[in-house]
Amino acid sequence: MKVLSLSVGLPREVTWHNRVVTTGIFKQPVSGRVPLRKLNFDGDRQADLTVHGGEFKAVYCYPSEHYGFWKQEMSASDFPTAVFGENLTTEGMFENSLYLGDRFRVGTAEVIVTQPRLPCYKLGVRFEDDQMVKRFLASKRSGFYLAVTKEGAVKSGDEIISISRDPRAVPVSEITRLFVTKAYTANDAAIIDRLNEVPSVPQDWKSYFAERRAE
Repeated sequence: MKVLSLSVGLPREVTWHNRVVTTGIFKQPVSGRVPLRKLNFDGDRQADLTVHGGEFKAVYCYPSEHYGFWKQEMSASDFPTAVFGENLTTEGMFENSLYLGDRFRVGTAEVIVTQPRLPCYKLGVRFEDDQMVKRFLASKRSGFYLAVTKEGAVKSGDEIISISRDPRAVPVSEITRLFVTKAYTANDAAIIDRLNEVPSVPQDWKSYFAERRAE
């Protein structure tokens, strides 16, 4: 597992459907070691902190292997690096084999997997496609967020080294599946019970699933 590219970007204003939107989704690859702080990489910010950024979404990662799918899906010859707004374009990390609570060392920093990405309309802004959010969810290629457990510095080419896995862990892909599932089975409820025991899972996810189970 490794970092193929590290990208950052500051919020900018763009026009979409005749209105001005401020978004931090436009990222550009950078070279050299970049300090990783508790909330983000140096040179990186999010525009709407009510839904983006924060301790549990300090770093967004997207598997490089998904790019081939999207080129075919959208009949595009090429996609620029970090087109999904990711900070780290990764190799060898997949949503169905990556678990919430997984801890890694990358560069001199240490991180922990916290949740999948749920896209907002700004992904559609980036691709100039109002259907992109729906297509992204349907693809089951969400990418994943990391929290920073030890600040350090990271660069493109760094190996991503596994440190530990929570024994109660749930795959990232299961969270996305449970989010879109209409009705929960007994097995789904058992997964949610496990999820509630993983400290790295944000409380808003735990509350969401608790409300869904109560319906």
